[in-house]
Amino acid sequence: MTQAEKGETAAENGKDKERDKEKEQRGAKRPIVPAAVPDSLQEQIQSNFIVVIHPGSMTLRIGRATDTLPVSIPHIIARRHKQQGQPTYKDSWLLREGLNKPESTEQRQNGLKMVDQAIWSKKMSNGVRRIPVSPDQARSYNRQMRPAILDHSSGIKWTNTAHHPEYVIGEEALYVNPLDCYNVHGPIRRGQLNLHSGPGGSLTAVLADVEVIWSYAIQKYLEIPLKDLKYYRCILLIPDIYNKQHVKEIVNMILMKMGFSGIVVHQESVCATFGSGLGSACVVDVGDQKTSVCCVEDGVSHRNTSFCFRLCLAYGGSDVSRCFYWLMQRAGFPYRECQLAKKTDCLLLQHLKETFCHLDQDLSGLKDHEFQVRHPDSPALLYQLRLGDEKLQAPMVLFYPATFGIVGQKMTSLQQRSQGDPEDPHDEHYLLATQSKQEQTAKATADRKSMSKPGGFEGDLRGQSASIAENLYPPEMELGTSHSDCIIGGNESEEPLTAHMSRKTAISQFEGKALGLDKAILHSIDCCASDDTKKKMYSSILVVGGGLMFHKAQEFLQHRILNKMPPSFRRVVENVEVITRPKDMDPRLIAWKGGAVLACLDTTQELWIYQREWQRFGARMLRERAAFVW
Repeated sequence: MTQAEKGETAAENGKDKERDKEKEQRGAKRPIVPAAVPDSLQEQIQSNFIVVIHPGSMTLRIGRATDTLPVSIPHIIARRHKQQGQPTYKDSWLLREGLNKPESTEQRQNGLKMVDQAIWSKKMSNGVRRIPVSPDQARSYNRQMRPAILDHSSGIKWTNTAHHPEYVIGEEALYVNPLDCYNVHGPIRRGQLNLHSGPGGSLTAVLADVEVIWSYAIQKYLEIPLKDLKYYRCILLIPDIYNKQHVKEIVNMILMKMGFSGIVVHQESVCATFGSGLGSACVVDVGDQKTSVCCVEDGVSHRNTSFCFRLCLAYGGSDVSRCFYWLMQRAGFPYRECQLAKKTDCLLLQHLKETFCHLDQDLSGLKDHEFQVRHPDSPALLYQLRLGDEKLQAPMVLFYPATFGIVGQKMTSLQQRSQGDPEDPHDEHYLLATQSKQEQTAKATADRKSMSKPGGFEGDLRGQSASIAENLYPPEMELGTSHSDCIIGGNESEEPLTAHMSRKTAISQFEGKALGLDKAILHSIDCCASDDTKKKMYSSILVVGGGLMFHKAQEFLQHRILNKMPPSFRRVVENVEVITRPKDMDPRLIAWKGGAVLACLDTTQELWIYQREWQRFGARMLRERAAFVW
């Protein structure tokens, strides 16, 4: 054989080996690693090449899994008008629907009476009852206060838009001059995509805003060129109560438009347990615009153990800020030009709430404070302010949400069953439908056997299949809940239609209620599968998010849970522990930190959804790979 022939034979053998290797890879049941990722980076990609994204209603937290802390920026974008003379649209922050109904004032007053009664009924640490302070005692002082000019320039400027940028993001978007031709959008509201009938409120427009904000943060703060995202993977944190269509669209955007090579989707509550180092906990996430309560057991999202009951309450820290403003107005708030429609004033009210409010019963009586008002193109002003019980009343409205004065809005949400997706035909609807057919077939087969001689095993097999389907997807179980009898009672299996109707009615009535934070926690724990699980939850109530970061919040919540928990558990639970700062971490960052921990776990390798898999199978990959019941 000549040298040339030997070379040709070696080349053919090499090609055959490559073809065999490709066939082996196609046949192997393991995640498809994009060819763009070099082999040398496979180990490194587990840490430095994973981006963790935690999108909140007001704040976006994003960073590499190896970062100690994430980058936090306002989750907001201002887009320039496409046509001159176009009316300006701005998403509201503290204002919301249902506040100006005829019943709102009466409901607000009744709620405040309950707050005052609760304050009076709880004794201070010295055993003496707290003496209530009327707002009249501070009103006359506050009304005569006039601001002092600290400086003729506040040192704050409006965002420079002289070069007419198409959009500005984050802090710059907050300080866009109202006279400039820009619409201001927050793409997420109360944990869901902010779809509305106004400009920029369509699903396509909101997703475009999300993509621009996230891409901007990745390029500016993480210093990752967008063309290099094919080397990176993403861990996305989603709310416990989620919209399947929204999650699907965001995953599609991350993989197909932004170009990440893979993604893991996980829920905030489970990530919060990872970030705090707890195996099991009742996770209470008090955010800016919504509050969620979810029981997590052993850090694994099983239908009947991990998510015993999930609740989303449509109020949070921004509602406390608005309520604090209302209480200060009753006491003659000296900054009379304050308007809830202005972003700059909303930022000021949020700062005043975080500075002055507390949940310490021992702090009583009138106290003088001062605060500064610094707005763009205005002098810096110093105000004197005298406050009494308002500082304690405002955070207590989280436990008496009637005080918000919100009328005609759904204040409590449960996980809704999906309406179905053509990309995911074998969803819970399919399993429920086939389960019914299997049950009917099994019964007919059993009847035929009873009329003839017994034999065969077809009926047993069908019965077993029906049983498996029933265990996986009980007929009347709300997706994401474990015990429907926590809402309604009765035997649902005997009268499925009647039970279904009564369940829908009960859920409707339940969702119409504005549950206080302590009642939501007790309800969620009470719906857990076993007494042992309930004991675990009572002994580990984890509070995350920035909406309950008040002085003495831990002791206050612990006292309310102890007083309201069922007497049978009061005797057997050794201690009710409320954890507000695990490992002395900022509670606003715990869920993101848990996402970074998730990136380092060996079991996470089974959860990755790769770009080519998504392109081929779509939403089915979420059902196959998600670590929770999709």
